[in-house]
Amino acid sequence: MRILIAAAGSRGDVAPYTGLGAALRRAGHEVALAATEGFGPLVRDAGLEFRALPGDTRADRADLADRRQLARKAASFLVDVGRGLSGALADGGADLLLLSTTTAPLGWHLAEATGTPTLGAYLQPTAPTGDFPPVVTGARSLGRLGNRAAGRFALRMADRVYGTAVGELRDRLGLPPLPAHAMRRRQDRDGWRILHGFSTALVPRPAGWRPGLEVVGNWWPYHRPEERLPADLAAFLDAGPPPVLVGFGSMAAGEGKRLGGLAVAALRRAGLRGVLQGGAAGLVADGDDDVLTVGDVSHALLFPRLAAVVHHAGAGTTAAALRAGVPAVAVPVAGDQPFWAGRLTAIGAAPDPVPFPGLTAERLADALGRAVREPGYGRAAAQAARTMAAEDGAARTAEAVQRLAVPAR
Repeated sequence: MRILIAAAGSRGDVAPYTGLGAALRRAGHEVALAATEGFGPLVRDAGLEFRALPGDTRADRADLADRRQLARKAASFLVDVGRGLSGALADGGADLLLLSTTTAPLGWHLAEATGTPTLGAYLQPTAPTGDFPPVVTGARSLGRLGNRAAGRFALRMADRVYGTAVGELRDRLGLPPLPAHAMRRRQDRDGWRILHGFSTALVPRPAGWRPGLEVVGNWWPYHRPEERLPADLAAFLDAGPPPVLVGFGSMAAGEGKRLGGLAVAALRRAGLRGVLQGGAAGLVADGDDDVLTVGDVSHALLFPRLAAVVHHAGAGTTAAALRAGVPAVAVPVAGDQPFWAGRLTAIGAAPDPVPFPGLTAERLADALGRAVREPGYGRAAAQAARTMAAEDGAARTAEAVQRLAVPAR
């Protein structure tokens, strides 16, 4: 079967699909992954075909602070993605579309136009539930009725953001007008199947979800079996007690000097060694023997050797720290990050989050001291790791795909 996985967003929104795609390829399928241009090397390194989507996923602090500006940029980006998806599907075709949280509201219309079967492959729980608030509103519960109402409202707001892109896409595909919210209701009514690639250790499947919404376990980013840690990092790890990693992933672009200095000061106050991961912020520590700066490093190789992880609470980094059985300090910045940070606290694997706008060396040092020296956080992370080890999200997804298998055209 020819499978096209469509993903759009930051690295954390794309990388898990490289591991899923590699697993599907081992199961005998031809797999292509459509993502924005910068992810080509990541996709090809996993042995997958890359199909480029237009658009820029970067946002600076001004965008994050101005929700209207962020919504306008998101709407423009989605128009580009819609155009790119139709081209990606035409370029080589597909027998099955695997659609992410961000691409599904566009992919549904492509499927209608082409007759291509689709399956949801989500990294976030978006269906309304009383169990927790919607991922885009943070971690504070509003009670069961309030959470469900907020979840429905969040979907309506998402449909508004997709409205222009959906209208443009349907017009180009020769389809009659259909609002984004009407298509979503149609998919729910038809019981469209969505596999969620996160662990029940972090988000158990809500009992009130409709049939067809499943939590299958994480899809882990691909890394080569022969891959090893860089020599200087391996030597640093061997030279002393386990350090703490500090990194903000795709967040905080251009703030490396300030955040690097803050992180070093916090590590010193807490009496801990550290590894700063440059990321989009460009974190750097100069002239400190107890702190090493690194670039892109496999979380699967590095995290098990750490005392704790300070991170922005992106879904992928949150899961990787738990998989390694190490506690975390969450510093959420935007989007779904406050939700995941709240989930870490809820299961006891992290102290209360330190929101990015209020981040200081003092607050970070205090949270780090608790995470590393109070054993309960480590025990909770280790318990979550045991649950995750018993889950195989890629295998369950491959089984679902196999049930949908159709003869290749």
